[in-house]
Parts: sequence; C-alpha cells; structure tokens
Amino acid sequence: MSKRKEIGIRPEPKLLLLIIAVTISSTSSILIRLSSAPSLIIALYRLGIAAIITGLLTIPSANQLLELNRSQIAALIVSGVSLALHFWSWMGSLKLIPVSTSVILVDSAPISAGIMSKLILREPPSKKEWLGIFMGVTGALVVVGRPQRGGSLFGAFLALIGSIAFSIYLISGRYLRKILDTISYAASVYGVAFLTLLVIAMGLNSPLFGYNTRDILIFFALAIGPSCLGHTFYNYALKYLKAHGVSIAILGEPVGATLLAWILLNEPPGFGVILGGLLIIIGSILTLKEG
Repeated sequence: MSKRKEIGIRPEPKLLLLIIAVTISSTSSILIRLSSAPSLIIALYRLGIAAIITGLLTIPSANQLLELNRSQIAALIVSGVSLALHFWSWMGSLKLIPVSTSVILVDSAPISAGIMSKLILREPPSKKEWLGIFMGVTGALVVVGRPQRGGSLFGAFLALIGSIAFSIYLISGRYLRKILDTISYAASVYGVAFLTLLVIAMGLNSPLFGYNTRDILIFFALAIGPSCLGHTFYNYALKYLKAHGVSIAILGEPVGATLLAWILLNEPPGFGVILGGLLIIIGSILTLKEG
C-alpha cells in the first residue's frame, strides 16, 4: 500500500491536541451520570452517531478502507470490539460506583498499554517513560483521595475491564494509524464498535427507542464532543506517539472531570486533586517527550 500524507492538522501541536482531547473527554462521566438510559444504550447511541458523522467526512478517502488486507481488517475489528467493550463496561461502572473511582480505574490503561506495546508492537517504554507512567498513575490515585463509601466490587471490576479494553483499542489503533488517516480510522472503528453494541443490545432484547429528549441530547453531546472531537484527537495522536504515551495523557481525565464537577455541580476539589493533577501533568510531559 502506498504511503499517504496525513491531511489536515500537522504533527507539531500534538501536546495541545491531547490537552484539548482530555478536556473534552472529561465531560463524559458527568453527561453519562445525567442520563437515565442504560449504559449499553448510551454507548450504542454515542458510537452510532459518531460513526455517521465521521463516516460522512471520510467519503473522499474511503478507498483506504478498500485496500486493507486481512490482518489489517482483523486489527480493525479488534479495535472496534475493544472500544465497544470499553464504553459498555466503563459506563456500567459509573452506574455502580463513584465517578472518581470509576474514572481512575478505567484510566489505569497506561500500565497495560505499556506492557502490550512491548509485547505486541515492540515499542518498550524507556526508563523516562516508565517514570512518567508511574508518576501519572500515582497522581491519578492521589486524585481519588481517601476511599469513598458506596459502590460495589462488580462496579470496580467493570471499570478495570474497561481499562484493559481501552489499552487493546490504543494498541490496535497505533498499528492501524500507520496505514489509515485519522478520519478513516475513526469512522471505521466507531462503526465496528456500534455494530458490536447493536448486536449485543438486540441479543439482550434491550429497548432501542423510546428515550426522552434529555437522553437524546446527551447521546448527541457525547458523540459530538468526547467521541468526534476527543477520541478522534486521540486517534490522530496515535500516528505520532506510542500507545502508552497517549494513554498517560488520558490520565488527565480524572482531573478534568473533577474540575467540571466543581464548576457545574458545585463540588470543589480537595488538595489531593491539585497535587495529583501536577503529578499527572509532569508524568504526561515525561512520556510525551519520548514520543
């Protein structure tokens, strides 16, 4: 397959794009909590709407998808199924455990992403990257602060499943982004994830329609913001940064979600959020410099 030049944003502002992506994606947990719809349906609509929007944008370069070989198609399916599992399990955890606990567990992806990068992509983290990963995870744990009451072990388990699934999604994306441009990859992976959730919803006889206006608006907000902008910026960064480099930046989401809760829900952050946020930022910079 011939090499293609990425059209659109240049690679120089990768750090700025990740900051924007983290900021936008930080709204996810709040929006999900505001919805009364089941987690499976929220994930299904979010990915379905995002697939349609990015699919329309990828029409001019759709020939890229037609040139994929079997191994690349398999990687695309793995990426999409992993993204579907990530959203379904993580959103399910948000219904069972506190937001901060859920977000910190699902954003522990740098650990498994670093190990998978070494085993699958042969991109082992350097000593500085491991230090960045350690500082980022430590900072995210500090953000949680003292243990919170409530929740369930099953909710924590779902969040951890979401973390592992997200790591697989990033690893697959790192491989595919060397072949596909940003929009083509995003549209295809969102489409596979949507079809995966649609099959699951139909198999479980989950109601696909009949949701109120508020829920529909939340579905669109999640699709346009965190998916079409946030996750697509993550996908763009995967072409220029290692998978664990992108995942460490995503550790900023717990901080962003907490700050938004302060502004929108009048829940001010404690000292732990400030200290943990600094550790996350320093860890991200250490890792991204190696990317």
